[in-house]
Amino acid sequence: MTELTPREIVRELDRYIIGQDEAKRAVAVALRNRYRRAQLPEDIREEVTPKNILMIGPTGVGKTEIARRLAKLVDAPFIKVEATKFTEVGYVGRDVESIIRDLIEASIRLVKSQHSARVRRRAEIIVEDKLVDLMTKAQKKKPANPLDILLGNKPKEPELSAEEKTALAVRQDDVRTRLRRGELEHEIVEVEVEEAAPRMEVAGMDMNMGDVLGSIMPKKTKLRKVEVREARKILQAEEEQNLIDMDAVTSEAIERAEQHGIVFLDEIDKVAGRGGGNGPDVSREGVQRDILPIVEGTTVNTKYGPVKTDHMLFIAAGAFHVSKVTDLIPELQGRFPVRVDLKPLSVEDYKRILTQPENALIRQYQLLLGVDGVSLDFQDEALQTIAECAWEANETAENIGARRLHTMLERILNDIAFNAGGGDAPTTCVTITPEYVNAQLGTDAHAKDVRKYIL
Repeated sequence: MTELTPREIVRELDRYIIGQDEAKRAVAVALRNRYRRAQLPEDIREEVTPKNILMIGPTGVGKTEIARRLAKLVDAPFIKVEATKFTEVGYVGRDVESIIRDLIEASIRLVKSQHSARVRRRAEIIVEDKLVDLMTKAQKKKPANPLDILLGNKPKEPELSAEEKTALAVRQDDVRTRLRRGELEHEIVEVEVEEAAPRMEVAGMDMNMGDVLGSIMPKKTKLRKVEVREARKILQAEEEQNLIDMDAVTSEAIERAEQHGIVFLDEIDKVAGRGGGNGPDVSREGVQRDILPIVEGTTVNTKYGPVKTDHMLFIAAGAFHVSKVTDLIPELQGRFPVRVDLKPLSVEDYKRILTQPENALIRQYQLLLGVDGVSLDFQDEALQTIAECAWEANETAENIGARRLHTMLERILNDIAFNAGGGDAPTTCVTITPEYVNAQLGTDAHAKDVRKYIL
């Protein structure tokens, strides 16, 4: 956080998202304000609340991508939820507090992966020793006594003679050497793994009965015969789990979610009432009133402990085609003081989206077809034609933004992708021209949909 100024944040977002400078500036300032708040004296720090953001714009212009990339920049816990999935309290369905519980789960996974990375080298040493033991011990394990399992007693292994110990040590050294050289990756070993309990979801509740019963019932294990490379993965995950301190992970995850968590509330316009007061609008307003305390700042009880939402950053987004921002209840409007309008994409924007981002669509297709020996080359005029067709299609039909480019590229490259491949196929270079684009898209590429004008 200390190294990322708002200008640097915008520069990082520009690597993946084309245009929408106003929205990028807003989220960059909001992110930097978190660092600024952390430097304040403790007495005033708690009084500074995040300035939540409301993004207004059509689908496919980059609202979700901006929030997702923003969270990745600082390793912040992030969750995207659809406001339409939630119901008013008293109805069967997900309640809004599950947003925070899901955010905590995301934070736990994030922090756990970072702690696992710190102990990975130690775990690899332990796993190597375990694999050597599995491959050198020939004696079968005696069936365990059920009473010993309940009491946690491990059966004692028989003592080896001096000659047996020497022979075992020599054999272990040989196996260890071959293991490090990768010669034993396809050997079969028998490992003991924990048997996954079936998930039993309770309708209308954010609770898994398997998790509840799992803490009471003893863990079931079973023996699996797998290759060494697969056994290494199983044992690695098990040892990393044993080496990390889950109490420290939970404590850090809650702290990070409370101070740096980002919640992206999509489709917020779909729960905005439209002034009728009848039918489903009542439920919509109920969902807004349930979301309000979460955004305002409250304490949510989770299975990891209470979590405060006072300093989480909430980014809401919606197209607001049918409803207006003023259709949201006033209390909720006031909790999103920063409002940005995302502009519809222009022809030039579509062309830049095809080529400029680091994960540009043209680059993705070139790499995909390159696997089968096809080298794709797009002429600049062909890119211009694709961009113009995408813009016209969004103007005359439903506007789905940059997602229209996926549809068009699939149609353009369908024949090439279908015929590519084969062990003896030579490497070929295919040049995409404007004529080829028009031929693949058909005569309806520039046709206008007049049905929308019929009364």
